[in-house]
Amino acid sequence: MKIESITHLGMGRAEDGTLVPRVLPGETIELTDDGARVIEPSAARVSPPCRHFKACGGCAMQHASDSFVADWKASNVAKSLAAHGIDAHIQGVDTSPTNSRRRAKFSGRRTKKAALVGFHARASDTIVEIPDCQLISPALKATLPALNELTKIAGSRKGEVAMTVTESSSGPDIRVEADKELTEELRIELADWANAHSIARLVWRDEPVVTINVPVQSFDGIRVLPPPGAFLQATVQGENALQSAVKQIVGKAAKVIDLFAGSGTFSLPLARNAEVHAVEGEKVMMDALDRGWRDTRGLKLVTTETRDLFRRPMLPDELDKFDAAVIDPPRAGAEAQIAEIASSKLKIVAMVSCNPVTFARDARTLIDAGFEMGAVTVVDQFRWSPHTEVVCAFTRQ
Repeated sequence: MKIESITHLGMGRAEDGTLVPRVLPGETIELTDDGARVIEPSAARVSPPCRHFKACGGCAMQHASDSFVADWKASNVAKSLAAHGIDAHIQGVDTSPTNSRRRAKFSGRRTKKAALVGFHARASDTIVEIPDCQLISPALKATLPALNELTKIAGSRKGEVAMTVTESSSGPDIRVEADKELTEELRIELADWANAHSIARLVWRDEPVVTINVPVQSFDGIRVLPPPGAFLQATVQGENALQSAVKQIVGKAAKVIDLFAGSGTFSLPLARNAEVHAVEGEKVMMDALDRGWRDTRGLKLVTTETRDLFRRPMLPDELDKFDAAVIDPPRAGAEAQIAEIASSKLKIVAMVSCNPVTFARDARTLIDAGFEMGAVTVVDQFRWSPHTEVVCAFTRQ
């Protein structure tokens, strides 16, 4: 069986349409009970750098060379744009290094005598332990033994425990999702565990359990305390690449509006040179951004607005007050908000997206409204996965 192509999710497509994982275009394979045996390998095939790759479902493309993965991700972006009649220049792929993920969601399950903590196997509820994971940062890897203990405390034999762990300057910031009721007895046990393992903050669902050290994040040197579980770029390197590109696009704009601003990833660094109005649907994120601004000297005025931009997008008369806009929506894109930008007098838009498909749709709207699309930079913070982020300038006279 010959593999003709590879899908945007990293599955090989054979001549008859069969989808096969962990193969590459041009390879001749034989299907087996546990996948495929490669008879004639591609020149792009490499030995997976992680010993967990075969069992773990966290990565899809470790069997391919770095250059192949970069080209594949760039190609996925180009194909999404081409589907909307856009012939864009992909100027490069900025790939985060190994062991750089500063945030990950681990699964835990109690066993008869111990516990399992790790990631799920591909398309399975089975948890695979990942002590030598090549994705997560050394700080996150160091928390795994403590998470094992936490699973014994918080978990049950019937259900999983989900533990979102974020690296911070003062220790792990952990949010737990579990079926157990947070009783006073459990709260005390969790606080003792957090103290014993130097956990910065522990939150049970949305209820704080203990904060031992404030888990501060730094956005271009500006200190911010995001709310528990709040969105954060997956790697420092990826965040830096996106911030640098956005700064370059915005240029010398004196007044900037930041749409889907989160806790200030772009707003606060931009405030070194421009007045910024940050808009976000979650008030706790706006509060975190505001505190970060107030606690930092030398920044220009930053104002915040809590607003659901899907249901109530900023209108042209509101947008026209600004010299440039930054927009970084979730995976669904920002169809309604982009339509209002298209109808406004804005001349500069920096668009960041974590979904090439909705990015292409929204880009088409801006192009049809007279914007010229610049070169697209692909930022790969999720190494060896199908996930891809992009940043691009849109300008008009």
